Amino acid sequence: MDKREAMPDEKMMAELNQAGQAVDRAIGQMLERGLGPVAIGSALLGGALCLMSKTMGEEGVIQLLRNAEAGVRAGDLLDRSGL
Repeated sequence: MDKREAMPDEKMMAELNQAGQAVDRAIGQMLERGLGPVAIGSALLGGALCLMSKTMGEEGVIQLLRNAEAGVRAGDLLDRSGL
């Protein structure tokens, strides 16, 4: 795999940034309405998995979940200062 394949292109990064900002706003609004973090997180995760399952095969979704698990085990989510 060459460097171009390994690195997301500028359009993808812009889309990820825009989507991330929209999710951050939605989370903020749900917190302001008094919804709990577990309910919000569960709804977002379920929605994300449903969306991805429409475009990725089962193995792709499973690999994504394995990568997420590895990140959790590695401590990637230890900074909870955003809540």
